[in-house]
Amino acid sequence: MANPLDTDAGSELFSSYESEFKLVQAELNQKLDQITELSGEPRKSAVRLAERAVEEANELLDQMRIEKQNIPSTTRSRINPRFRNYETDLDASKRKLKSLSDDRKALFGNRYSDNPGGDEQLEQRQQLLSGTERLDRSSHRLRESQRIAHETEDIGRGTLADLQVQRETIQHTRQTLLESEGYVDRSVKTLRGMARRMATNRIITVAIITVLVILIIAVVYSKFK
Repeated sequence: MANPLDTDAGSELFSSYESEFKLVQAELNQKLDQITELSGEPRKSAVRLAERAVEEANELLDQMRIEKQNIPSTTRSRINPRFRNYETDLDASKRKLKSLSDDRKALFGNRYSDNPGGDEQLEQRQQLLSGTERLDRSSHRLRESQRIAHETEDIGRGTLADLQVQRETIQHTRQTLLESEGYVDRSVKTLRGMARRMATNRIITVAIITVLVILIIAVVYSKFK
């Protein structure tokens, strides 16, 4: 199961390679344990399978090393110790495989020195087959990388479209706010005008009342004079 490197950029592909590496490393350890119990042709076949597993594990570590550079430094600092452990484990497996491969007598039985030329041809064929398998695995990983790149591109286009819609919404909201500010300004001016007219009307009313009071007093005074 892939370690949850979260969803940071580059982490999805790294997690995929990491999961593959763990499976290959487990298979390699199993093959190494089997080699010690074999001899002759079965042992040679098991060694070849282990060598292919080592090559595949090396390729996966290389891919993980590349993808690790695309992960943010905060996340990368958490996976660096785990990556170093993978390298250490693989180095130990390589040393064990070399030790088992150097045991020529167990590897070839009593015939290990009888036909060195045939062994060389067999090794060349094995290298050719191993190269073909590596090419197939590399092609598979390249297709997987292209698939993820296309998916990322689609997500990017969708995000840009969403951002464009949000930008238009913000512009529309801003225009609405500007119009609202205009309405508020006109309302304030109207209220101020009404307040001035009310003040003027109050003054006129007070003046009229004052004049009427004066007239009443004058009339009353003239009657009692």
